[in-house]
Amino acid sequence: MKNFIPFLLLLIMQTAFAQQNDSSVAYYQKAVQEKVARRYMVSFNDLQKSVQYDSSNINAQRELGLVSIELRKYGNADIAFHKVLAIQQDDTTAIVNLANLSFWTHQWKPAIQYAQKAQQLKAGSGWNYVIGKCYYQLEDYGQSFKYLQAASKENASNAEIPYLIARSFVDMNNYKAAVPFFQNAIALDSSKSQWMYEFALVLASIPNDKMAIDYYLLAADKGYKTDNDYYENLADSYNAIGQGQKAIDIMLKVLDKKPADLVLLYSVADAYFRLKKYQEAIDYWDKILYFDKENAKALYMIGLSYQKKGDNDKGRTLCDRAIAMDPSLKNLKQERGNMGL
Repeated sequence: MKNFIPFLLLLIMQTAFAQQNDSSVAYYQKAVQEKVARRYMVSFNDLQKSVQYDSSNINAQRELGLVSIELRKYGNADIAFHKVLAIQQDDTTAIVNLANLSFWTHQWKPAIQYAQKAQQLKAGSGWNYVIGKCYYQLEDYGQSFKYLQAASKENASNAEIPYLIARSFVDMNNYKAAVPFFQNAIALDSSKSQWMYEFALVLASIPNDKMAIDYYLLAADKGYKTDNDYYENLADSYNAIGQGQKAIDIMLKVLDKKPADLVLLYSVADAYFRLKKYQEAIDYWDKILYFDKENAKALYMIGLSYQKKGDNDKGRTLCDRAIAMDPSLKNLKQERGNMGL
């Protein structure tokens, strides 16, 4: 009798376990049918019941992860696939999907870890691109370049690969090295107006303002938002290649919207000065002094403009007053003298 009670308890426990296992399998099988029918929410609920009855049911955990992705329940998917790996550490379905989940949710370090594991197991494809982009986001440009170069050999049509390489060089302040990669990226995908605008900014920084203008205009043609910054940058490039009047026409339109922008006012004045329209230049430097009476550089340029107009006494007096306010303007005086301005 003493031995009968423990035996009975063991029998009850085994029976309960078997019933739980049967229930887990039953819900799993039903969930698979619902998934095939694309009733993902029903399938998700059945799979949750399946793993509640038996958390070690690896098939149910795996399917729960996959269905969760279909429903964009990424947190549930992450938990399910980690449970799969706890049961079977080299499960390729779990590793591939955890790599993708980490990548989609910007978990860059885990994404690298799982993508490299997937590479080792020869599961899935495109991992060099994933790893390269993750390293780019982590600002490890050396590793990023290595993987993105490998990715470009695997898929030469992926425009984002040369774009990311171009952006890496820009982030490292190596603008000239970025040029061929921007060109390649835009040639592969001519719809990316943002890329074109970024490339224009890079070209203007080299400087290659003539080519920059082409890409500013192309970006706008492809739908890039032509806001104040866009027009100011475009005007700067026109000014740089000697098309001052075109630059002024653009800047004046922006100035209508930003009448107290001191940088813009100075640019307009400077453009007029370069065109030898000295009175117009004086008028705009005067606008700067209206807002900032202590702006010594604007005062100095007014004095220089008067000298260019032939009023040397007044011009020198104003320049001397500006230098008294800001002695560093002596250097500007010397530079302009060397340039014949």
